[in-house]
Amino acid sequence: MTLLDHLSEGPSSAPPLLLGPSLGTSYALWDTVAPELSVRHRVIRWNLPGHGGSAPDPIGPGATVGDLAGLVLELADALGLDRFAYAGVSLGGAVGLHLAVHHPDRVASLAVLCSAARFGDGGPWRERAARVRAEGLGWLLESAPQRWFTPGFTVPGLLRDHREADPGAYAACCDALAAFDLRDRLGEITAPTLLVAGREDPATPPARLREIADAVPGAALAEIPGASHLAPAERPEAVLAALRGHLDGNARRGMAVRREVLGDAHVDRAQQRQTPFTAGFQDFISRYAWGEVWTDPTLSRRERSMITLTALVAHGHYEELAMHVRAARRNGLTPDEIGAVLLQTAVYCGVPAANSAFAAAQRVLAEEDGAGG
Repeated sequence: MTLLDHLSEGPSSAPPLLLGPSLGTSYALWDTVAPELSVRHRVIRWNLPGHGGSAPDPIGPGATVGDLAGLVLELADALGLDRFAYAGVSLGGAVGLHLAVHHPDRVASLAVLCSAARFGDGGPWRERAARVRAEGLGWLLESAPQRWFTPGFTVPGLLRDHREADPGAYAACCDALAAFDLRDRLGEITAPTLLVAGREDPATPPARLREIADAVPGAALAEIPGASHLAPAERPEAVLAALRGHLDGNARRGMAVRREVLGDAHVDRAQQRQTPFTAGFQDFISRYAWGEVWTDPTLSRRERSMITLTALVAHGHYEELAMHVRAARRNGLTPDEIGAVLLQTAVYCGVPAANSAFAAAQRVLAEEDGAGG
């Protein structure tokens, strides 16, 4: 299996964030934004087939956005990413929409930049594909700055990416854009979603992004003045601010849940003990454990507390167990229910483990009774 060419930045333990490019560009489109995002995320930028260092052969005539999304999932699987945040520009944004509709379990959050749920009538895209296959990409280069940037702005490296892209793979991506239409399925997207529009974008004007924002439940829309189609290259500061605000939503949500479950006193102590060395881990816990897992409505907090108690007993984490006995009480478990959970662990985790667990839990419950008295 040949994976898409990609670049990984940031701590391997940080929440993963995949960044997708626009047709004709490479992951260099994110050069100014990705390093900043990698402070708090494991950022993986990927290249389309035939673009940058990606081989052209994974797709051919008649390719679909679903085919491209499949290649992205193969990359995520190879990197061990079960669930990830995703942001993409134009065709890269269409890939994100497809993933959010067809693989909602994989997408923790979604940002779609300068893109659309339908890129106009498919005829012009098929005509472009046919001409590129016949003549190559040279005839498109002259109009690229007008399609991509506001007057007077350019990024020579991205124009070079366009010139060096494989014509066959480029044409296959045009086929994918011609066939793409998710307008009727946008309401199925459940991931927190941000739409970013370049106010001067002639290819995917703000109305295209507004259409998505109106259809996706709870979606937000940001319009960036002075930006055309490749907003991350032309207005990186504004794009970075929008993405940070969107991605930090998990951290804010997670911190709120963490306080509700563990209590303000515990969280305040953890925050006071935080150092530059541990800050990344604390951020990871707030975003992923509390901002995604504990907020998933599939299980109630009572059920999550019972599972957590069992896992802590199984691994002998008795100091954490004491903390989560208190959390279980906040989540509505009675002392009898906590005892029943620990008795269950005696059968499946071992009597010595359960014995230590009962001792830790009894101390916590006795402290609570004393405080209540």
